[in-house]
Amino acid sequence: MDITDARAECNAVLDAVSRSVIADQEFLETVLLGVLGRGHVLLEDVPGTGKTLTANSLASALGLSFSRIQFTPDLLPADVTGTHVFDESEGTFDFTEGPIFANVVLADEINRAPPKTQAALLEAMAEGQVTVDGDTHQLPQPFFVIATQNPVEQAGTFPLPEAQVDRFLVKQSIGYPDADGERELLQRRLGRTERSPSIDPVLDGDRVRALREVPESVRVDDDLVSYIADITRGTRTRNQVDIGVSPRGTQRLLEAARARAVIVGRDYVTPDDVKRVARPVLAHRLVLTPDASVDGASKAAIVEQVLDSVSVPTLE
Repeated sequence: MDITDARAECNAVLDAVSRSVIADQEFLETVLLGVLGRGHVLLEDVPGTGKTLTANSLASALGLSFSRIQFTPDLLPADVTGTHVFDESEGTFDFTEGPIFANVVLADEINRAPPKTQAALLEAMAEGQVTVDGDTHQLPQPFFVIATQNPVEQAGTFPLPEAQVDRFLVKQSIGYPDADGERELLQRRLGRTERSPSIDPVLDGDRVRALREVPESVRVDDDLVSYIADITRGTRTRNQVDIGVSPRGTQRLLEAARARAVIVGRDYVTPDDVKRVARPVLAHRLVLTPDASVDGASKAAIVEQVLDSVSVPTLE
């Protein structure tokens, strides 16, 4: 698949999802970055804004299997990964797959499950496999996690550890629709009998796998490589930041910039690609100092400050 075909496929997916979800184009493109960049997406927003619908609609548009896991305080790791069940007729233990065995997995309200259960996702997100009772099982490919969490009602929740937050390629919020968007939402509801809309697939598993290979062919010049490195290194020297972006985050910024280039139909990365993806890729990876947290410092604002302080290379 070449860049032109990949852009057409991306546009088809975005158009299909936008017929179901009322959200701005930038939000939908950011979620699609997770697919193209072979990463995962963390959505943080208040209830009822369309996070679950976004995940379901994206899976439908991609033509992939979808599974939803509702994270609760009593959820066990085996409830996510699966477990061995004794077969009395054969006298053996057979592995029963958990809901993690799907192409697109929605980890709904992930911060409501205890850390042990949250950790059940780590191996799956990093390696595309799960290990249960010493046996390793490969997950279906492509594999993609969309996790959601509620920024309010924090009583009884378990904040994600930094090691797990760092596994997400991007973090984004869908936000409330504007007045026109909310009216459009009501008009769409009047036009159907079901509460939730449904969309037809525009891709399939093979085409999604081919699509995810395309960013690897996108050219990144040496000055852009240095620009990306300077940005992430700049996050480590800010007075408000206790822990800056990790080397993994540096690689994810490169991958997201390549994916962004594919979405807009280019076979090379520009500084604008890096700037457009920097906030959703980098902000959630920062750990602020206690003083900065008390003062209400914004991680996104710190990323913008770093972008302003780094010299932008000139394309020839």
